[in-house]
Amino acid sequence: MPNSRLPSPSRYRIPFIAASALALASCQIVPPDTALPIPTAFRAGGGGAPAPAPRPDWATGFGSAELNRLVAVAMAQNFDVEAAIARINQAEAQAVIASSALFPFLGGTGDGSRVQTATRAGPVISNRVGLGLTASYELDLFGKNRFAARAADDSARASRFDRDTVALATMAAVANTYFDVLSAQDRLRIAQENLRIAQRVLDAVRSRLGAGTGTALDTAQQESVVATQRARIPPLVQAVQQNRNTLAVLMGRTPESVAIKGGSLNALRIPSPRPGLPSALLLRRPDIGLAEASLASAEASVASARAAFFPTIQLTGSGGFQSVALRSLLGPNTAIYSAAAGLTQPIFDGAALKGRLDFERGRTAELAAAYKKAIVQSLADVENALIAVRQTAELEARQRDAVAASRRALDITETQLRAGTIDTVTLFTVQTTLFNAQDALAQARLLRFNAAVSLFQALGGGFTQSRAQPVATGVAPLVMPVGSEAP
Repeated sequence: MPNSRLPSPSRYRIPFIAASALALASCQIVPPDTALPIPTAFRAGGGGAPAPAPRPDWATGFGSAELNRLVAVAMAQNFDVEAAIARINQAEAQAVIASSALFPFLGGTGDGSRVQTATRAGPVISNRVGLGLTASYELDLFGKNRFAARAADDSARASRFDRDTVALATMAAVANTYFDVLSAQDRLRIAQENLRIAQRVLDAVRSRLGAGTGTALDTAQQESVVATQRARIPPLVQAVQQNRNTLAVLMGRTPESVAIKGGSLNALRIPSPRPGLPSALLLRRPDIGLAEASLASAEASVASARAAFFPTIQLTGSGGFQSVALRSLLGPNTAIYSAAAGLTQPIFDGAALKGRLDFERGRTAELAAAYKKAIVQSLADVENALIAVRQTAELEARQRDAVAASRRALDITETQLRAGTIDTVTLFTVQTTLFNAQDALAQARLLRFNAAVSLFQALGGGFTQSRAQPVATGVAPLVMPVGSEAP
């Protein structure tokens, strides 16, 4: 056959290069836009001066030894924290699995056989024994495996931020629930004291009735006040007991095994952490770290999906010894070996590769939006907590004034009652006003404690992001985390 009819290699090389260039052009990675304007100061913070992050043991600032003990037990035994730690172990194992593709595979083989075949001369028995090694390695020229390992490593980093997010939420839940116990106990004591006051007034009204200066209607109305105050006690007892059970669950224990004494919110102090600069939240909020690491993992997955469009080169080799007798297996004439190289180029796969790339791009866009939302939400959380701290303090002060005025009014009313110069309608109104004001004061103080906990949580609770090293040994960072700077 004449050589002129042989296909020229350039006829295949040019289309292949053109196809590769087309694939490269169509798979450009466009980093998601994560730029956000960060304010220089919090609107409700009263200034933009830097401030240290809260201490990780911020709950000790409330001055309750029992709360400190409950928090310590919850951090060690809470089921949600335990599950988050288990997710870290899973993610780290996945990172090790993903990184294994970056290294050669080496395996050993051993075999032996004894075969009997029938011939005209009779049965023939043949033996064969072998011992060898096999090795394979994929040349990761375009980074498919490296970016997959990077994605798994960032997922493991995200799982650690998730653990810190869960731990912070658990600590806040323990503090708030403990304060609920103390507030319910305070309100219970107030209700019992108000019941005693109402009973004392009822005794005075009955005395007037016996003396002929009172009426049965006055007595019935005051009996209604006493019954109303008595009815307030069971829900408060229920709140104390149920909040204790909630604390037991947060501590990873059964309600019967936990004894919580409680006390009074009036015996505790309210710490006031400084908010600092808004930009500091990017390194102090574990949920932002979680969103950031998840986004970095998605970007690496996009790069891995893009690299899958390009050829894959696989190197394989095997070697060893093979003999018909075990005693001569390691002889010089029994050595065998083989080596091979293969190239695989995707040509048509029903658009599976493009579908995976589009999926990873869509997931990256979603996580970019989640990352920006986490930043904006963190700023709003701090602003809301600062507003709550300020306004609840104002509310408690005003409510305390209302209680003092109502108590003075009741003292005057009781004096006039004994003198027989008081209108019973005024008496009932003054009592109800005092009882409601005292209960509202207890609730206002609880709101102050809840606002302080919210501020600690909004500021990150003492968490500080650290740029952790890759989980899988031997995997070098391939992309910088979103928002980070090169050293």
